[in-house]
Formats: sequence, C-alpha cells, structure tokens
Amino acid sequence: MLALRDHDVAVAQLRRSYAAVPPGRPVRLAKRTSNLFRPRNVPRAPGLDVSGLGGVLHVDPAARTADVQGMCTYERLVEATLPYALMPLVVPQLRTITLGGAVTGLGIESTSFRNGLPHESVTEMDVFTGAGELVTARPEGEHADLFAAFPNSLGSLGYATRLRIALQPVRRHVALRNVRFTDLTALTEAIGEITAARAWAGEGVDAMDGVMFSPGEAYLVLARFTDDARRASDYTGQDIYYRSLRRLPHDTLTTHDYLWRWDTDWFWCSAAFGAQHPLVRRVWPARWRRSDVYHRIVRLEYRHQVAARIDRWRGQPARERVVQDVEIPLERTADFLRWFARRVGMTPVWLCPLRLREPAGRGSARSWPLYPLRPGQDYVNIGFWGSVPIAEGAADGDVNREIERAVSEAGGHKSLYSDAYYDRDSFDRLYGGDTWRVVRDRYDPEHRLTGLYEKAVARA
Repeated sequence: MLALRDHDVAVAQLRRSYAAVPPGRPVRLAKRTSNLFRPRNVPRAPGLDVSGLGGVLHVDPAARTADVQGMCTYERLVEATLPYALMPLVVPQLRTITLGGAVTGLGIESTSFRNGLPHESVTEMDVFTGAGELVTARPEGEHADLFAAFPNSLGSLGYATRLRIALQPVRRHVALRNVRFTDLTALTEAIGEITAARAWAGEGVDAMDGVMFSPGEAYLVLARFTDDARRASDYTGQDIYYRSLRRLPHDTLTTHDYLWRWDTDWFWCSAAFGAQHPLVRRVWPARWRRSDVYHRIVRLEYRHQVAARIDRWRGQPARERVVQDVEIPLERTADFLRWFARRVGMTPVWLCPLRLREPAGRGSARSWPLYPLRPGQDYVNIGFWGSVPIAEGAADGDVNREIERAVSEAGGHKSLYSDAYYDRDSFDRLYGGDTWRVVRDRYDPEHRLTGLYEKAVARA
C-alpha cells in the first residue's frame, strides 16, 4: 500500500508539471504506455507527471471499498484486494488497464451483466482539471456535473488522481460452464434469462461472457465463484484459454487466473505474433505472454510498417485495421452478429452482456451523458480485433464506417479507444456533445485540454 504522504508528494509533482507547461500550450499526460488503438499526433512538449500515481492507497475490507490512484493498473489493484477475498465489481480483461483509464475511457468484463461498467462502482474521485485545480467529485453535490460527465470523456475534462471504488466478495476458485449454441437467437434469449434470474439450469451465475466462432457455433461461459478446491486449469503455459471453450463443457480456474484468462493471449490475438504455435510458445517466455507486450509490438508496427511492406512485396492487398468494441441492444444482437459475419467475416468475436448497474436502495440505474446507454436495457458488448483486406476500389476506413452505421441503426454505441470516423454533428449527438461543452467550459475555461472529438476522431 502507498502511504498518503507519498500520494500528496505525487499530487504536488503533478501540480508542478502543470505549471511547467507554457501558457497556451495543450496540457497532456507525460505517459509512454497506453491501451489505446488510436494513433495519436502528440507533439514533443512538457506533460503532466503522473509517475507517482500508480498505487493502491487503502483497502477497507469491512466497507468493501478501495482508495486507488488514477494510474494504478487493475493487476496491481487485484494483488491488493484478493488477499481480503475481494475484487472490484468489474475487472477489465487486460492487466495494464488503469483505474483512471477504465473510468474516463470505459471498460467492461464478465460481471457487467450485473455490475455495469467500471465507472459505476466509483463513489468519489479527485480530478485534476484543465484549469489546474483538484476537485473531489461525487454523485451529488458541487461537482456532480463533473462526476456524471467524466466517464467516456477520455481525459478531455481532467485526470483522476484518486478514486474510491466499491468491491465485491469472491472465493478461491471459479467454476465454468461452457454452453454451446448453434442458433444466435437462442443464445440471446439465454442471455436475457440469465440476466434476469442470475441463474441458468438451476445454478447461480456470477459472471458471463462468450465467444462466437461462427453464427452456427457460439458459447456462453457461465461462471460461479466457489471454494471447491478441485484441480484448476492453467492457461498461462502451453494451453490456450479460448480453445478450451470448444472441448470442455466444464472447467475450473483460480479466481486470479480467471480474472486474467484473456490477457495471456490477448484473447486470441497473440496468434498474429506466432505465440500460439507450439514450438514458438515453448521458447516465448511466459512473462512476455501478456497483452502489454503484444501492444508494444503493435505500436512498433504502426511506426515502422514492417508487415505492411512485406505484404506489398508479396503482392498482397493493403489491410484495414478493424479493432472495435460495440454495445448492441440484446434484441438486435443476433441480427447484428449475422450481418457482421456476412459483411466483415472476422472471427472469433467476443460477447459480453451488459446492463447498467442498479444499486440496492436506489431503485434504478444512473444515466451517463457521454455514453448514454439506456437504464433497464440489456446490451451485448461485441468485440472484434484484427484487419481485413481493402477491396479494389475501396478506401482504408470504409469497413469501419460501415460498422459505425450498422451500430447506430441497431441503436447501439461503440467505445472510442480505437479508430472513429464520425462527423462532428453525429459524434455530438451520440456522445453527449452539448453536456460535454457545458462541463468543459466550467472546469477548463481556457480549453487547455484536448477536446473529446479531437481525441477520438481527429487523433489529436
């Protein structure tokens, strides 16, 4: 745990780094790593020093809360909470996603069908604004407008230095049922039943996600926390987790390994680097089979275009990157998946049911204006990550634009961590532009922080 005095020192350093940014220059984080898939045009200039804001400040096992610095990774937070048999209400699937990043940029995982999105577990947060002020935002009170608008603001309204989040109890193991579906309509009907009852076939369900390999072969993974100490599987070595769904109707993981089951192979994307080949896997050190290592390789490719040059030399067509997570209303999910299979044809596809959280005693879910999902509506997050060849006569970005249109027609939304192509009017309509401008003018009157549209679409 990090001492409060060390946190104060880190905040003081943040303030000094803000003061060092020349007047009129944009204020950005001085941060070398990222889980974004948006290439950014970042000028070389002084930035905000957040190097001391990556720790856990306090875990309260009685209140089931944790105070965490904004740049703390979920990997580090889970290390602090699991000894108390606790975990965050939602743990995004990649180890190096930060608490501040998951709140300002959204996150999701298999507990989201009952616990919503990571920002919904936040009870208060300290935000360093574009005006250089540190404010404590809560659901009610003086800064409630900032609290509500912060999720999906992508750092355009400030940066969280401390967050207090709710935790949930867990057990030592997670028992899994890998339920196969040959019809997507039947799958979505099952999701609705499980979300309502939090059970399936007479057994409780604590977490739920799934994979579509094709419209005729999809799986829901139904998870239940348990103290059953039977032998647990290990997918950090030669075995690869997503392949197990097709061969094992039942499985068991430790809770720790369940939380990071997707990270070892970046879901299935490690195949692009050869890391799933048995011979390569034996010599690829386990400590380097992680999403952040793969992400660094991808950034090098963005910079140097080695694979693209080899494809051109081999006479292969150029490829368009299609890396997206989209939320589709449950009743439209089967149709969207069929359309996606016909038009894009990328597999596998991740499925993660979602419903905004309805805390006990409040009676209904809170709305979040910059990512306006409907309270009481069941959604499915659909994640697809890869590339497609650019057809003759087409342009880079055409497939992503078509996906954006299909998502909007289905009444859905897409996350903004990757490429976006919306015009400004459409973007404002979909992502609460009017609310964002009002809040930005209050907390960043000189507009020192880069705007939301500029970050998400213009790649500023």
